[in-house]
Amino acid sequence: MGRYRTHNCNELTIKNVGEEVKLSGWVQTIRNLGSMKFIDLRDEKGITQIVVSNNMDLSDIVTETVIMVEGKVIERSNKNSKIPTGDIEIEAINIKILGKCKNVLPFEVNSEKAGEAREDLRLEYRFLDLRNKKLHDTIILRSQIMKTLRGKMDELGFTEIQTPILANSSPEGARDFLVPSRLHPGEFYALPQAPQQFKQLLMVSGFNKYYQIAPCFRDEDPRADRAPGEFYQLDFEMAFATQEDVLKVLEEVFTEVFTKHTDWKVDNVPFIRIPYLEAMEKYGSDKPDLRNPLIIEDVTDVFMGTEFKAFQDKTIKAIVVPNGGAQSRKFFDSMTEFAIQELSAKGLAWVKFDEQNIPVGGIAKFIDEDIKNSLQAKLNAKKEDSIFFIADEFKKAQKIAGGVRIELANRLDLIKKGEYKLCFIVDFPMYELSDEGKIDFCHNPFSMPQGEMHALETMDPLDILAYQYDVVCNGYEVASGAVRNHDPEIMVKAFEIAGYKEEDIKNRFGALYTAFQYGAPPHAGAAPGLDRMVMLVADSNNIREVIAFPKNKKARDLLMRAPSQVFDEQLKDVHIKIDNE
Repeated sequence: MGRYRTHNCNELTIKNVGEEVKLSGWVQTIRNLGSMKFIDLRDEKGITQIVVSNNMDLSDIVTETVIMVEGKVIERSNKNSKIPTGDIEIEAINIKILGKCKNVLPFEVNSEKAGEAREDLRLEYRFLDLRNKKLHDTIILRSQIMKTLRGKMDELGFTEIQTPILANSSPEGARDFLVPSRLHPGEFYALPQAPQQFKQLLMVSGFNKYYQIAPCFRDEDPRADRAPGEFYQLDFEMAFATQEDVLKVLEEVFTEVFTKHTDWKVDNVPFIRIPYLEAMEKYGSDKPDLRNPLIIEDVTDVFMGTEFKAFQDKTIKAIVVPNGGAQSRKFFDSMTEFAIQELSAKGLAWVKFDEQNIPVGGIAKFIDEDIKNSLQAKLNAKKEDSIFFIADEFKKAQKIAGGVRIELANRLDLIKKGEYKLCFIVDFPMYELSDEGKIDFCHNPFSMPQGEMHALETMDPLDILAYQYDVVCNGYEVASGAVRNHDPEIMVKAFEIAGYKEEDIKNRFGALYTAFQYGAPPHAGAAPGLDRMVMLVADSNNIREVIAFPKNKKARDLLMRAPSQVFDEQLKDVHIKIDNE
């Protein structure tokens, strides 16, 4: 163990009584009982109690000081069954300070209140924050999950290959981080948003199965489930593979991780598959939380010819809440306020049925007998249920209904606990209309359209589906992938529909386009997100709690003080001048 310790702080048991040992670690607590003092000594492995005689000077030792203790193992009189070393304690013979600590800590490091400290303060002193057992154990869990992932990919015959960090700028859905070149004035590298082109080039190079736990860099705004700047994913690609081949690998990967590292219930394989359009209709989201029992239904036809102006010429979505009629008027009003303020809805209509099955409250006066019967038949609504209605343009109505569905489940505590509900979202549209009304790629421009060239030449672009798929778990997208477009002629046509010329492809994706001229195998792959996977396994709702050194909500590293200004000489080296205006 080295000269600082002979044992870790979790190793000693009653069998070691009488031995002279040496332990090192952090002082977690000091208790002064007058005739003697007690120190709880902590290292990464656990805690051991130290007994200190009254003639030993502890005046320079405060909590979180690093010390080395030499002493004798003795049996405890008041045993502690809550820790592995609870049968023994160390009678200190000598204590040496290895690392002094200030008397006042920025926040309580190892107590239940540690997580209550202001997050920016915790991030500024992240080295202290990481001493907290819960956070510390989460980072160790992350390491264990990475080992599991590597073991599974090795077992499945994948080869781990690293791809460049300094790469080319490529339009892949987010802003690039640019790195100026010193040797080539006015030119820039870009940090890769994903190893997308490199992994496809590896397939063209004759590698059968590639993977890596890859860092990805995107200049995106932070969210609770998205780290700003950088994230990690299990990136993999397979030659001569179909969508089915990739989905089977994804099932094995997620089943292995969740069953090995948690005791929650995990869905059996095969995971259910939900087409994108069905997911948007039933859940108002392409990342549905299937633990939520509420389903969205379209009731536009039920209100044809209605006198209720808010429903006229609108798509109308409905959500039935079983036994929701018992909720107070305040509940319905607060849901309406939520929809308006948080979801930008124009309003949120509702009605509930009383014990006699009579519609009351909300828009009850517009629910005549025919509409009531139609609603209850279509929605399987019963007496003492309530119904929420969302009326808007088709896509807005779907999106708002999805947000209402989630909020209702949270407020009514409908989410099932202790289980992982996994599904594949498949059959994504190849194209969508941009905000400007232009046809653009919906998901991944490198995907193979279903129907290949025939579909591109004969179908309405907005009706073309792609071989694209996501894995969704408990409301989070945890993996995304596609069958790749490996045919340069199909690629040119696919980009042409989105407004790109062949010259644009050569300029933006030159290496890939050129490689496809020299015999490219069909290939497919996916990329499970490591950070979100750990977040789910750790049962955390904040991705910053599963990353050792995260950025804060404003994308700043408060510990290392980044981003920061640099010296003029550094800027001059890379041929950059700051325009302060």
